[in-house]
Amino acid sequence: MIASFAACSTNHNDKTPLAKVNNVFLYKEDVLSLMPKGMSEKDSVVFVSTYIKDWAKQQLLLQKAKINLTEEEKTKIEDLVNNYHKDLLANKYLEAIIKQELDTVISREELENYYKENKEIFNLKEALLKFRYIAFNDGILNKKELTSWFRDNSDKSNAALKKQALQLNSFHLNDTIWVRYDDIKNHSSFLGSYNKNKFLKKNRYFKEEDSVTTYLVEIKDVLLPGETAPFSYAVPTINSMLLHKRKLQFLRKIEETIINDAIKQKELQLYD
Repeated sequence: MIASFAACSTNHNDKTPLAKVNNVFLYKEDVLSLMPKGMSEKDSVVFVSTYIKDWAKQQLLLQKAKINLTEEEKTKIEDLVNNYHKDLLANKYLEAIIKQELDTVISREELENYYKENKEIFNLKEALLKFRYIAFNDGILNKKELTSWFRDNSDKSNAALKKQALQLNSFHLNDTIWVRYDDIKNHSSFLGSYNKNKFLKKNRYFKEEDSVTTYLVEIKDVLLPGETAPFSYAVPTINSMLLHKRKLQFLRKIEETIINDAIKQKELQLYD
């Protein structure tokens, strides 16, 4: 790759220029420092060529802007850049303090209290289910045994089913967690043509078959849109909400402490 640009190489303050826009130079050494490691020679040539074109376009636009923008417009842009730079530094400092000192553990008691006091905001917008299912090819030899284990739903039978995992196309045996109906539909092809209202019925078992696969499904419980989300399902949302609230309170406390300390140490003086 370096040889490809040898014709351009000249000594320019110990750097090799690759391109120039008026009096602004792009140097080979700077481009190479940005190149991802392990690139082939062909890819490195493409990378450098693309970078030079992008750099040239940016420099040309920048120089045109400097000529054509008014001084007032350029001053406003410089102010925006300076303010953004200050905000980045301040936020980086605050993030470091938060990472070191903020307690991010929300107790179960806090979660439960918030849930009880704000149940009205946890109305479901989608159906949830507790369910189990297995899917297997119609030609499988121990179909009756699999069906018997599935219907039994004991720890022993579920353990036996898991041992047959390689013979199953797919399965879900944990009926203690709530799952979104749309997630089930996206991973179960037979539901594409299955009546949704018929599917969303609790305490029912059914078998569905297509051309090659048998599905055994047991619906343990169902919650419909508009009903209150169960606590276990709402926990991640509540945790995020409480953590965000705690973070805001912590930030306000830090800012107040910084100002009060600065006043005490006479680093900050406020004039009437």
